[in-house]
Amino acid sequence: YIAYQTAYLKAHYPAEYMAAVLSNNMRDIKQVTFFMEECKRAHIKVLGPDVNESYYKFAVNKDGAIRFGMGAIKGVGQGAVTSIINERKENGHFKSIFDVAKRVDLRAANKRTFEGLVFAGGFDSFTDTHRSQYFALDEKEHTFLEKAMKFGSKYQENKNSSQVSLFGEASEVQFDEPSIPDCEKWGMMEKLSREKEVVGIYISGHPLDDFKNEIENFCNAVLIDFEDPKALLNKDVSVGGIVSSVEHRVSKNGKGWASFFIEDYTTAHEFRIFGEEYLKFKHFLVPNSFLHLKISGRKNYYNDDVRLQFNEIQMLQDILDKMSKKVTIELDLNEINAAKLDLITTILDTHKGDKSIHFTVTENEEKIKINLPSRTKKVAISNEFLSTLKKEDLSFKLN
Repeated sequence: YIAYQTAYLKAHYPAEYMAAVLSNNMRDIKQVTFFMEECKRAHIKVLGPDVNESYYKFAVNKDGAIRFGMGAIKGVGQGAVTSIINERKENGHFKSIFDVAKRVDLRAANKRTFEGLVFAGGFDSFTDTHRSQYFALDEKEHTFLEKAMKFGSKYQENKNSSQVSLFGEASEVQFDEPSIPDCEKWGMMEKLSREKEVVGIYISGHPLDDFKNEIENFCNAVLIDFEDPKALLNKDVSVGGIVSSVEHRVSKNGKGWASFFIEDYTTAHEFRIFGEEYLKFKHFLVPNSFLHLKISGRKNYYNDDVRLQFNEIQMLQDILDKMSKKVTIELDLNEINAAKLDLITTILDTHKGDKSIHFTVTENEEKIKINLPSRTKKVAISNEFLSTLKKEDLSFKLN
């Protein structure tokens, strides 16, 4: 009966159902990650936390998207969330960080609460400020966030102790809002690493999003495959990921080795590298570096375990240029016209290089497929070039 109910809810109220499932597993990051992927597969949007929309747990907004629960943010307690929600319900949406500092009970929402909300993107709906500004320092080494909270505290203190005038009206002192500092926005890696610091997962993207072409075309495995090493025996695999942590060590006999964690879209996995392989590749083992690894599973000399052999490690940034030999653009004969050919010619001329370009033309009715290599055009295969092809709805394959 319960299975029937849950199936009905998932079919007819998918966003609400997934919000409930995420809320139920809020303290288990692996489960949250798993269900976030399920939401992506079902084309259900999961948005980051927002002081103007989020509740303590995951909830569905008016557009049918799931909002991250503020209670899932490290340092943001239930008391702080209750104060934010009650104030929002009573007096409407918050307009700025100063509005939050003035209206929310600062005894419940402290500095750690505000920092957690900034890192997780809880104030991103305030268009006049971005995340890095909250931590910009003044000449006295005070952050803008500290000044905003001091402003709010002073405002609340004055409001609570205001004296009634002769005319029976509360006198209210006006305070000038601190000036918003001008500084550069955080880069994507900084932004995402801060999110992970307070939530445990990346919310607004993934560090590997810029390398989707490299991973889709030049990786034949994912890190979760390494959880069963015996399945990799006598196999050659290629994986891509970001180095999350590294420890360079020295063994008792004085030889260097390293333990390092790599993350991809599926999981994080610890690898250990020794001997000549370590000496050959140790310069790649740097935190936050994006790597492409070619690994073979070989039988261990001493027991039945599988030994991982590191054949090659390269920067993911270099993979497209080094490993791609040609790009094949796939065309439907019935959709080929002068405008489309002009568009393709313009794209190829804009991205001239030394890699081969091929065309596969198909005619579905007669089931004909012809491969046509270009004799006059060559291209530079880059993410910019591939993004342009995707933008113009041109299917392609890399080799």
